[in-house]
Order: sequence, then C-alpha cells, then structure tokens
Amino acid sequence: MESITNIDYSNNNDMSEDCLHPQNERIMGKISYLFAWLGGCVSIGTFTMGSSLIGTINIFQAVIAMILGCTITAIGLMLNGKAGHKYGISFTVQTRSAFGVKGSKIAGIIRAVPAVVWFGFQSWVGSQALNEVSKSLIGYDNIIVFFIGFQIIQVAMAVGGFKGIKWLENIGCIFIIVSLIYMFYSVVKMYGAQLSDILINVKGTWGMPFFAAVTSFLGINTTMMLNVCDYSRELKTDVKTSTTGIIYWIAVIPATLFMGLIGLMVSSATGIADPINVFSSAVDNKGLVIITLIFIAFAQVTTNILNNIIPPAYVIMDAFKVSYKKSIIIVGILSFFTFPWLLVKPESATGLQLFVQIYSAFLGPIFTVLIVDYFILKKQNLEIDELYNENGKFKGVNKYAVISIIVGAAFAFLNVQISWFLSIIPTGITYYILMKKSRSNT
Repeated sequence: MESITNIDYSNNNDMSEDCLHPQNERIMGKISYLFAWLGGCVSIGTFTMGSSLIGTINIFQAVIAMILGCTITAIGLMLNGKAGHKYGISFTVQTRSAFGVKGSKIAGIIRAVPAVVWFGFQSWVGSQALNEVSKSLIGYDNIIVFFIGFQIIQVAMAVGGFKGIKWLENIGCIFIIVSLIYMFYSVVKMYGAQLSDILINVKGTWGMPFFAAVTSFLGINTTMMLNVCDYSRELKTDVKTSTTGIIYWIAVIPATLFMGLIGLMVSSATGIADPINVFSSAVDNKGLVIITLIFIAFAQVTTNILNNIIPPAYVIMDAFKVSYKKSIIIVGILSFFTFPWLLVKPESATGLQLFVQIYSAFLGPIFTVLIVDYFILKKQNLEIDELYNENGKFKGVNKYAVISIIVGAAFAFLNVQISWFLSIIPTGITYYILMKKSRSNT
C-alpha cells in the first residue's frame, strides 16, 4: 500500500480544500459506519419504487427482487469502496485513475445529477411531513416556507462535514429502525386482508417485470455504489474488506425491504402513491401520526446529507474549484430546479422508476470502468501523488474510458428496464481491450 501520509499537498492548486485530499484521520468504526449507512439508506425513493411495482409482480417476488438488488448493491459497494478505504481518496479523485484529471469531471457530473434530483424530491417529502405536523398542532399551512426552511437546515448541517453526520446518523439510527418496524406493523394490521387478494394470492411473473424490479432497487442505490469512496475513506483502516461487505448488506437490506414493501402494500390497497398520505392513513392515532411524520422528515435529512448533498458538492468543488461551503450551497440551490412538487405526484411514480432505469444506463458503465481499472489493470495499486498532479500521467481525458461508457450505455438503452445488467459486460470488455491495446502501442 502506498503511503498517503508522506505526500505533501500543501502547494497543490488543483484542489480548493483539504477535504478532497487523502484522508489520514478516520473517524468511523464498524458500528458507526453501519449506523451511518442504515440511516442513509432510508429513502422515500425506495417507497416510490415499491409503489411502481403494483400490478406487475406479487409480494414474494417483490421481496426476492429487493434482496437481489440489495445484495448486488452490497457487493458493488464493497468492491468500489476498497480504493477509498485503502488510500483515503474521494470519488472525484478515484475517477482520475480511469478517466484522467479532466475526464473525471464527466463521471462526476453524471453522478451529481441524480443526487440533486433525489435531494429535491426527498426534501419536498420531508417538508410535506413538517407541514402536516404544523397543520395538526397549530393550524399553520405553508409548504413553500417549510421547503425553503428545510433546505436551509440540511445545507447548514452538511456544511459541518462527516463529523457532524456521524453523530446525526448514529443517534437517529435507532429511532429510524423502531419507526420502520412500527409503520410496517401498522400497514399489515390495517390492510392485511386486502393484501391477500392483491399481492399474495396472485401469480405474478418471473419475466421482464421481475428483472425490471431488481434493476429499480439496484438502480436507486447505484449512485452510492459509484461514490462509495466518499464514505469508505472515513472508515478506520483495520476493518477488513469482507467486513465492509457485510456492513453494507446489513444496512441496505432492512431499509429497502421496509420502505419498498410499505410502498407496495399501501399503494396496492389504497391506490395512494403520495408517501405523506400513505403514512398518515396507515396510522389511526393522531399522536402517532405526528411522530410518524417527524420520522419521515428526519429520515430525509439523514439520507440527503450522506447521499445527495456531499457527493455532488465534492464534484462541484473539483470541477469549478470552489470552496466546500459554497459547493454545498450551490447543491441546495440546484435542488429547487428539480421541481420536486411535480415528482411526488401519483402519476409520477412510473416516470420516477424510468428515471432510475435511465440514469442506471450511465452509472453502470462508470462503475464497471472503475472496477476494471482498479482491480484488473492497476491491480489495486494507485499512484496517489499522480492523481493530484494536473500535468502528470493522468492529465486530460482518457478517451478509452469515455468510449467504454458510450458503448455500455448504448447496450443499456436496448432495454432500459434492465439497463444496468445490459451495460456492465460490454463496458468492461471494451475498456479492458482498449486499455490493453493502448499500452501495447506505447
């Protein structure tokens, strides 16, 4: 392993702040890391993916699809997070090894777009929850005010970086787990009889709709798979790679199963796809409704800060050489232009699923290029000092990585329902052959 403690970046003008430099101080142990991921995986987007499965597969097939998607996600996180864990580098720096210093910005922007969209979407849902609480307690109703205020709070918390996030996620994790179990119990109790006819005693299919469901639950986590180095660089170095895989699996599985199944079951029974209305209708006690809505808002904070604010902020820092605080604010402003009030409408559930499948067509190829580059071509050895040298061996754009992404995306668009699976093999083969050929010619 190349030492990262003896490399001096103090005179490097390529980075705008130290947080993109190799991480020497690791602040998360195994338990903290697990709690951070568990809190970060509770996504209202997963609920929406569950709602989109209505009329396609039965509940048993839905569970299998979620488990498969989550298992693939955990393996991907373990593999792609190894470079960050070993060297303490962020995603934006990791991509330089394969894409080049300038080419890494292409991968970064592709990663940032869905993060900003989900940030806006989940912030609107959290704001709706707070607005409902306000109406119940004091009769005040103004979703716009709550949305703006909620955004400001999240941006302010994100400015504190991972040290603040660690405690937020760790403290909130237990509350999130208990709330999920309670809501699942409430849903089964209230709609159990109806669900037997709608979701259990139906044939379903193991065909394309099933694999589309796997892709959806994999796709919603693909963004995290891509920039997992942003998190693994904070994990203490004595944690084994296999252990990180177990941590990811334990974190992703329960959050996805609870949120996905609640979305599927309640939307099937009521026809309601709006998460606020769904959770409110699933609980028949006013006090518990308020607690549930507060949980929804809190869950959006833990997910957004970890997965949807800091990753695109790092990308903006790298691409435009702005400070960390400014990049966080920019992400917050951009999220307003995702028009989340339209995304949460019932008729948007299918469109949101399509959005996940489409961006998976690009994220899958980028993920594959990073894996092939690190494990096969670089054999898990990176020249860290060169990754921070704008005029070094990784300068410019690696055209072969870009070509490989285009090839992979072209295959993915043959059927966006299974875009991720269609893209990875063509991408990997193309990148490996092109890079081997370029090396033999030099």
